[in-house]
Amino acid sequence: MNAVFAQTQPEVPTVVKQTIVQPATQPVVQQGAQPGQPSMLGTLVIPMAIVFGIFYFMVIRPQKRKDNDRKKLIDNVKSGDRLIFSGGMIGTVANVKDNVLVVKIAENVKVEIVRGAVLKVLEKGAEPTAADSN
Repeated sequence: MNAVFAQTQPEVPTVVKQTIVQPATQPVVQQGAQPGQPSMLGTLVIPMAIVFGIFYFMVIRPQKRKDNDRKKLIDNVKSGDRLIFSGGMIGTVANVKDNVLVVKIAENVKVEIVRGAVLKVLEKGAEPTAADSN
């Protein structure tokens, strides 16, 4: 019975392990990277940094300078200054309080206006023009 059983079993092939050797002329490329393509740093980060730099020098920096000039203008307002306000009103400062200016706009007419409404300080004896409203 053993002889019959031995004949019915198929032969099991033996596994031969082969190693493939690549010639030295072919470069070894890491998975995911293609030869000749720039890295992510070169394609995204550097152009974004350039755009941010241009944006900073053309928008942010000049706006900060304007804001600082306006703050100095408002802080230096004193009694007797003739002002133009953002609403188009023109008056002479009668009294300066913390955040409020008491402004004389006509004979015996004084109003309180917040400092933030100051648009421009007029020079002594100068009349307002259309360019002053900008």
